[in-house]
Amino acid sequence: MTSGQAPVCVVIAAMNASGTIARAVGSALREREVCEVLVVDDGSSDDTAEVSLGADDGTGRLRILRLETNRGPAFARNHAIARSTAPLIAILDADDFFLPGRFKTLLAQDDWDFAADNIAFIDARHAHAEQQVGAFAPEPRVLDLAAFIEGNISRRGASRGEIGFLKPVMRRGFLEAHGLHYREELRLGEDYDLYARALLRGARYKVVHACGYGAVVRHNSLSGQHRTLDLKRLYEADRAMLASGEVPAHARRLLEKHERHIRARYELRRFLDEKKEGGLMRAGLRALTRPTALPAIVGGVAADKLEAFNTKREPVEDDGPAPLRYLLPARPAAQK
Repeated sequence: MTSGQAPVCVVIAAMNASGTIARAVGSALREREVCEVLVVDDGSSDDTAEVSLGADDGTGRLRILRLETNRGPAFARNHAIARSTAPLIAILDADDFFLPGRFKTLLAQDDWDFAADNIAFIDARHAHAEQQVGAFAPEPRVLDLAAFIEGNISRRGASRGEIGFLKPVMRRGFLEAHGLHYREELRLGEDYDLYARALLRGARYKVVHACGYGAVVRHNSLSGQHRTLDLKRLYEADRAMLASGEVPAHARRLLEKHERHIRARYELRRFLDEKKEGGLMRAGLRALTRPTALPAIVGGVAADKLEAFNTKREPVEDDGPAPLRYLLPARPAAQK
């Protein structure tokens, strides 16, 4: 990037985010590499749009796009991308923020179609969290399709850390050349699906371990409680990729594993929905008509009970904010 160029468009899909949107917008506008910030008010019932405008810095880079009804993050992002012009696109969630200098680090890399950095998961109760984030060596590496899929298979009992959470900067030219956009029927895993399809089409996905993205974690958040239908659509998206016949053999085995993993979560959620609606007996009888789903249901119920038992036995410690956690392992940067 030569002096004076600002090639990045930041897209923020927001619904009822009036409490966090100002910080998100401000963190994008302070980056000199950003030429556009598009906030999509996705059918909010609060004053998200007005608060966004209040964070404007007067440079003319901020635009607010309003949707009358909620359409979901995939539609909102596609809507903004279609109305932007910058050659690079960066996604920012409405309750998250960029760390200072994020794009300077990412754009220093070369030979990529997608470029992502480390994420700091920050307890919402942390004060001045940006100053507490560690400085890590970039140590860039290229992520291939197989490694990406394997990194998105979560493990029960472990902190959520799928690499599909990464928020890469994307080259518009690559997306347009391959006709790629977010699948608008997805409200879970829409990022994972887009990145996987891009890798399937030969995208060079570079990851640096320096941290430039702050993801805010709230206690008792509902963000992880997805609809049963969302899980169904996500494993169907995996099946669509498998049906394309384009997935290499090694990556195909991992994609099949990911599909089974998501489908098992769906079958368990479906069983719990049926139990809530009609009672245990009716849900059990319905499950018997789906014998292939029984291992997922039985195993999922047992694991849930064990996890609940272990949680009950552990002492509750809620005296202060949780320590910072990073998505990627990283080595501290050398002191200058």
